[in-house]
Parts: sequence; structure tokens; C-alpha cells
Amino acid sequence: MTEQTLERPTLFARPLPILVFIIIAVVLDQIVKIVVDHTLPLQEPVHLIPMLALYRTYNLGVAFSMLSGMDGWFIVGMRLIIVAFVIWLWHRTGKQRTFAHLGYALIIAGALGNLIDRFLYGHVIDYILFHTETWSFAVFNLADSFITIGAGCVILDELIQPKNADR
Repeated sequence: MTEQTLERPTLFARPLPILVFIIIAVVLDQIVKIVVDHTLPLQEPVHLIPMLALYRTYNLGVAFSMLSGMDGWFIVGMRLIIVAFVIWLWHRTGKQRTFAHLGYALIIAGALGNLIDRFLYGHVIDYILFHTETWSFAVFNLADSFITIGAGCVILDELIQPKNADR
């Protein structure tokens, strides 16, 4: 392999593909939330399969209802700082680190999707509920899933990246 092949940036290391991906993910998140908000009953489970239901609720906090007691503008500011920090990490990360760049794109898309909700509605629309008869997980949405999967991709990248690689 030549040095040029080794230096070739991955798809999401380039600005245009990551921007297009983020826009598509945010639009998909917003479309799903609009459909959920207009079709699902508020705080009544619609069971899909055992342990999984659609359950429309409004979240005043961040992912998985954390910080729900905080002021809305504090949460908006925190999300903007997180997006800026992740963009900074994306820019500083080696161009060949596929999973890290995919993770950053997912985290940014999720944060922006929930930020749009906060600006439009004053809350985030959540609708996915995993549960049993005696336990239930926090209600979440597609944007929260993007953030979680994105963080997993960044961690995976750190685990599989050779220790002596240029970061």
C-alpha cells in the first residue's frame, strides 16, 4: 500500500458526506416525531410485541429524561456546547477512523434532532418504550438512539484502533 492509500479519508471524515448524512438523519427523526405526535395517543401504550410499545410522552430533560428539572435554556445551551465539542473532535480525529466519524455524525444528528424539538415545542417527543410487567426503561426516541449508537461507535473505534496509530 502506498502512503496515499493509507491517508485516504473515510466517507464521514469529509465535510459534505457527513453533512448530508446528518441532514437526512435529522429529517427522518423529525418526520417520525411529527407522525407520532399526530397519530399516537398521549401516554397510552400501543403494544407492538411483548416488551416493546409505542408510548408518546413529552420529555423536558435530555436523553432518557435526564436533567428534566433543569431550565430549558440551560439544556439548549448544553446541547449546543456538546454539538460544538463533537464537531471539534470530528475535526481532530484521524481521517481513517471510520467508526469514530460515523459515531460523531450520529451524535450530532441526535443532538440536533432533539434540539429542534426543544425550539419548536418546548419539549422533546419520546415514543419508544421497552418494558416488562415489573420493569420499564425510560421512554426514548430515534434521536436518543442515534446518540447512544454514536457513542458506541466512538468507543468501538477506540477499542479496535491500533495503539500506535496517529490520532
